[in-house]
Amino acid sequence: MKKPMNRRDFLKQTAKTAALAGLGGYGPLLQGCAAKKAYDIVITDALVYDGQGGRPFEADIGIVGETIQTVGKAKASRGKLVIEGKGLAVSPGFIDAHDHTDVSLIVNPKAESVIHQGITTLVSGNCGGSAFPVPDSIFEELKENAKTVYGLDLTWKDMAGFFGRLEEKGTALNYSTLLGHGAIRGAAMGLNDRPPTPEELEKMKSLVEEHMRAGAFGLSSGLEYTPGSFARPDELTELCRVVARFNGTYATHMRDEDEGILESLDESIAAARDSGVRLQIAHLKVGGYRNWPKVDAALAKIDQAKQQGVNLFCDRYPYIAGSTGLSSYFPLWAREGTTEDFLRRLQDPALDEKLRSHLATHEDRLGSWDKVLISDVVLDKNKYLQGKNILEAAREMDKQPYDFIRDLLVEEKSMVGMITFYGNEDVLKKILAHPLVGVGCDGSAVAPYGILSSGKPHPRNYGTFPRALGKYVREEKIVPPEKMINKMTAIPASRFGFEKRGLLQSGYYADLVVFDPGKIADRATWVNPHQYPVGVEYVIVNGQVVVEHGDHTGRLPGKILKKRV
Repeated sequence: MKKPMNRRDFLKQTAKTAALAGLGGYGPLLQGCAAKKAYDIVITDALVYDGQGGRPFEADIGIVGETIQTVGKAKASRGKLVIEGKGLAVSPGFIDAHDHTDVSLIVNPKAESVIHQGITTLVSGNCGGSAFPVPDSIFEELKENAKTVYGLDLTWKDMAGFFGRLEEKGTALNYSTLLGHGAIRGAAMGLNDRPPTPEELEKMKSLVEEHMRAGAFGLSSGLEYTPGSFARPDELTELCRVVARFNGTYATHMRDEDEGILESLDESIAAARDSGVRLQIAHLKVGGYRNWPKVDAALAKIDQAKQQGVNLFCDRYPYIAGSTGLSSYFPLWAREGTTEDFLRRLQDPALDEKLRSHLATHEDRLGSWDKVLISDVVLDKNKYLQGKNILEAAREMDKQPYDFIRDLLVEEKSMVGMITFYGNEDVLKKILAHPLVGVGCDGSAVAPYGILSSGKPHPRNYGTFPRALGKYVREEKIVPPEKMINKMTAIPASRFGFEKRGLLQSGYYADLVVFDPGKIADRATWVNPHQYPVGVEYVIVNGQVVVEHGDHTGRLPGKILKKRV
């Protein structure tokens, strides 16, 4: 790593820049350096990564209220709280570009597993599934699920109602959301596999416009899940045109991330090109050992689209395994409709052979069912299965894997989480190092205690950002730290449209993470995932310390961020 600038060189450089630019954007910074003022927080002698991707520099940081006032020299004697930054790095708070924290933030607003990573802002509502609107047709089912899983009373049906529930207790970090295509499709036309009528399409377009005006940052799709999977490209393009009018983002969990990865990229890029929308490709991956060689062609497609003017970016978590519901292995036609419809098909003898054949194809792609772990179930009698792979669990019950999977889904009413080992380290490193790929957990806020401690969730819920900086930057050296931090902060802030966030400079909100660059690392494992990372010393959100010496202070200064239209 290049030697960082010291404070004197940094001030000389910024003074020269300011002189050439008539003080420009550095005027407030230099004025802050010179003024004699009191600060609520002073961070002294830290190695500053400002989020822009340039060389780090040594500086003090002065915070007043919610905002950064000084980046340069700030005397410790003028700070109400002084954080000694010698030997530590400070950067803008990390932005999780791909999050699923919705209901769990109401259950535990401290957002434990997320805030301990240094994440200060979430982009939720991904993969086509936002917490709103809640269709009348499945309201009772979702209400029962919320009570069963979280002990929570579902009281909202729209975005305003959901935001109201979040605001009741407050949150530890900033929350933003996309609108889920699956949610609006269900609300407009139900959960069936058919194209929308012209009237239904207009209803979906109206819902997109309504939510964009109310503060959603864009639209997400989950094209491997029902009912989003039933949408054809023309439907998605029409909805993206509405999003583009509001300068929003279309984030897509593509239709196929395995054999059809290249075709799915073509579909996603075409939607962005034809509609003019800003595109975010979710958790970019190439699944299955037979498909790993396609990674170069996939990245080449992304590069080519960028060169041709498509405004796109991707996110990825730094693990070779993914996590979703076990039901996703079943064909789309089996999952059409409600959960009860799905469970009825699983138990229909007339469909048994057809379903077995479909899952045999998945087994062939995986290599073996030992690559799939059961991560979460609801019933106490089945908790012992958590952490076991399907092959060993089936053998223990003297069942064939298909029979075990079917019976478990029926017994658990389809609420079974899984972790699938689909990836390869070399492929992962190539994706993470790409300049058009940022970082997203693809998880939700959980905790080592209380109701959110159930199961054995994917370690990415606790370790994504520290693992990216520890294993892949410090140890593997796939990119310099300043480049990875740029992809974690300024780039997502700019792309989603967060005002005065994502950069460490005067006048911006004081969302900061102070970490030890030599120690930051994930600790969560597949066997014991409920472990906080190490090396994250302080996390500051809107000028308030939420994590101090690695411990949560209990403060809840987060804001609900809404897109300005």
